[in-house]
Amino acid sequence: MNLSLFKETGLRWLWLSFLFLIIDQVTKQWVVATFDLYESVQVLPFFNLTYVHNLGAAFSFLSDAGGWQRWFFAAVAFLVSVALIVWLGKTRLTEQKLCIAYALILGGALGNLIDRVLFGYVIDFIHVYYENWHYPAFNIADSAICVGAGLLIWDAFTNNNENSNDELSKEK
Repeated sequence: MNLSLFKETGLRWLWLSFLFLIIDQVTKQWVVATFDLYESVQVLPFFNLTYVHNLGAAFSFLSDAGGWQRWFFAAVAFLVSVALIVWLGKTRLTEQKLCIAYALILGGALGNLIDRVLFGYVIDFIHVYYENWHYPAFNIADSAICVGAGLLIWDAFTNNNENSNDELSKEK
């Protein structure tokens, strides 16, 4: 194995993926050990810890599909994870936003993949609401994926400007 890949590419950010994977799995196991299914504890006037199982994807999409979705979403998460590792290996270490985005999405995808394979559902517990409006429960892995996706979008809008600035500074 070529160790320079870890020194010169985004693979150096795999530690961030593993950090979020561990935080995700530890918090989920804490919730399972502490709460009964559907038990909810108010933490703040707009935030509960509520233990639920999500058989589907985001917002419980396809949760009542009959079971086939477990392996479909597991396969998608696996393929996305492989693609993210490849992309990290091809991304320059200097492209930090992109590296962090890929690493966060990878950690989240692996966290939810583990749940799907082991349990057949994803453990969710973060419940945000305002009066009668309730956002679907989610977990640390989902949060990492969302932050990573946000960084990808930010990078898409700012990357050309950063590259242009790099080129201008080289010309001077």
